[in-house]
Amino acid sequence: MTRPVTSTDVARRAGVSQSAVSRAFSQGASIAPETRRKVLEAAAELNYRPNRIPAIMLSGRSRMVGVVVGGLSNPFYASTLECLATSLRAAGLQILLVHVDDALTLDSALDQLLSYRVDAVVTALAIGSQRAARMLSDLAIPVICFNSRLTGPWISTVVSNNHAAGLTAAQVFESCGVTRPAWLAGPVRNAASRARGHGFIAGVRANSARWPDGVLEMRGDDSYESGYDAIRRLLARGERPDGLFSSNDLMACGAMDALRQHGSLNCPDNVVMMGYDNIPQAGWHAYGLTSFDQQVDCLVDAATQLLDAALGPDGGPVSRTRVVDARLVTRRSTARLI
Repeated sequence: MTRPVTSTDVARRAGVSQSAVSRAFSQGASIAPETRRKVLEAAAELNYRPNRIPAIMLSGRSRMVGVVVGGLSNPFYASTLECLATSLRAAGLQILLVHVDDALTLDSALDQLLSYRVDAVVTALAIGSQRAARMLSDLAIPVICFNSRLTGPWISTVVSNNHAAGLTAAQVFESCGVTRPAWLAGPVRNAASRARGHGFIAGVRANSARWPDGVLEMRGDDSYESGYDAIRRLLARGERPDGLFSSNDLMACGAMDALRQHGSLNCPDNVVMMGYDNIPQAGWHAYGLTSFDQQVDCLVDAATQLLDAALGPDGGPVSRTRVVDARLVTRRSTARLI
């Protein structure tokens, strides 16, 4: 078998010391530009790749971040992952991707996380239980979550201002002349969905003179199909709201198609509709869905800043929350004239 190329071979080819080779491949290390050029040219000629294990053993830091993902069938999670991966690479961090079947919570990823030596964990999934929060805190590494209600020592969260967006949705419905508002919630464990629903219902209750019957509530599982089925069942019971706020865009698109196919209803003439996430599908001509944009760039930037602080020399078991306002994107589905 061919002997692997070592840093000693590169040093000999470049005519420099072995420590110079190490500095050339270490981010932020002090090395003359000409020396770095010689090392990189020699490494390319020899097809050398540095071995990170000795540095990890010496420093105790792998510069590796566990990124836990699930529910990638939802375009929002896919776009968040892409933005997050780009930001972490720019910060000089490596990514260990851990996929879980449960798209809602981190709980099912704990066993996998405990098996790897990562410096931090970042995820778009929420923490589903106090037990999971304690186990994550016991890892004694920074954990950054998106839209998680539960935190704890070492655990921080970046959240969309879900409650405020729900209040805004109620105000939009009032301006559109909606008389029978409906709320299509996500799964019970979805903390972000609960906060959106609480805001929307509070906004409706604050205007009880207009909406004495309150909110007609339905539930889906965040998928297109569940939004379609929820409306199909509603129409079969003979109920017909004229305003629907959905916990996410996928369910809203399914609901809109069900209105067309099972009720011969359209948006916004018969039903005013709003979603959340502002996925590309919301802007398709067939939907023209008004939606709340979570501003993924801002969420990821806040998460990266929290991670940078947590991994710094003064980092420790801190817990912080950053709130990012959702941006209302108005489209045809709320363009009713009254």
